[in-house]
Amino acid sequence: MAKFKIAQNPTFKADVMVPRVGGEPVKVGFDFKYLDRIALSEMFDGWNKSRDELAKRVKDESLTWKDATAAEIELQVQQIKAITVGWAFDDEFSDESIAALVRTSIDAPAAVIEAYQASYHASRLGN
Repeated sequence: MAKFKIAQNPTFKADVMVPRVGGEPVKVGFDFKYLDRIALSEMFDGWNKSRDELAKRVKDESLTWKDATAAEIELQVQQIKAITVGWAFDDEFSDESIAALVRTSIDAPAAVIEAYQASYHASRLGN
């Protein structure tokens, strides 16, 4: 009988199909942080709260497109930083390169987050 620990590894790898403007998505390996179910739900609660606050600011303060976009980029940078510890881009993994990824692609943050979430669901499917 195979032996293994109940505890999950602190990180895991998954491929992300990163969108490219005017081209095909590129498969990039990402190293993600593992979070247990409670920590994961707390993180998602925080993200939802931040999104709601941003939407309220856009409405109440009549933010310009530029200001609203800058605020959304900052939120998405924080989201990527919360779940990743590395990647297989040629660019070094750093705060600056995470910000560059988010600034240069509207759909990249969603692709990263969706791949992260899918990794949790795929683990339930078994072999």
